[in-house]
Amino acid sequence: MKSLSEIETTVKRASKAAGYSWGVSEETGKSIRLLELFSLPGIKHLNEYFNEKKKSKFENLNLISESNSSSKNPYCPITLGVSFLDQINTLEHLKKIQFKNVAYPIIFISFISRSSEIIGKKIYVKMDEKKILLNLNVNISSNFIEQEFPKLVNTIELNLLENEDNFTDDEWNNLYKLSEETFVEESDSLKKGAAGAGLTDND
Repeated sequence: MKSLSEIETTVKRASKAAGYSWGVSEETGKSIRLLELFSLPGIKHLNEYFNEKKKSKFENLNLISESNSSSKNPYCPITLGVSFLDQINTLEHLKKIQFKNVAYPIIFISFISRSSEIIGKKIYVKMDEKKILLNLNVNISSNFIEQEFPKLVNTIELNLLENEDNFTDDEWNNLYKLSEETFVEESDSLKKGAAGAGLTDND
């Protein structure tokens, strides 16, 4: 079994050989490593993309807006991913971002997952009819995780979710009230044993 370090290094070198800069190649290595860590087909889809890249054209998107569409050729998932990662601190103020015509979207999703960690927010992804939740780069949950990932999607819609508790105020207050039973009431002996010189001076 290949180690994650070996995967990252090999992907980095292969990406450079495929025509990307060392900086972009390094980011791609980290992202594919992430997919393999989550048992997602990163190496498989990257191989297929590099093979197709030799004979097909893909669009680069450097400046991302709320709505992004490539009518001619599909977006390159690597350039798109690096752009998203670089601009995430600005993009997080948009509640919804849409991309049209994206090739090998699983590669792009790995960059989005890393972005989720940077801003500390979950990102909900709708990929045509498929749904994915990216949770601060800790896990990737989906309703089609065991199905084959598509090589091309018409629409990817991202929703950057605001952080909210997953419980009610009543549930929290009940639990907190129970926790108060472990609090120790301060006694005279505890006060005397508190930090400080106290009554004894050894000088």
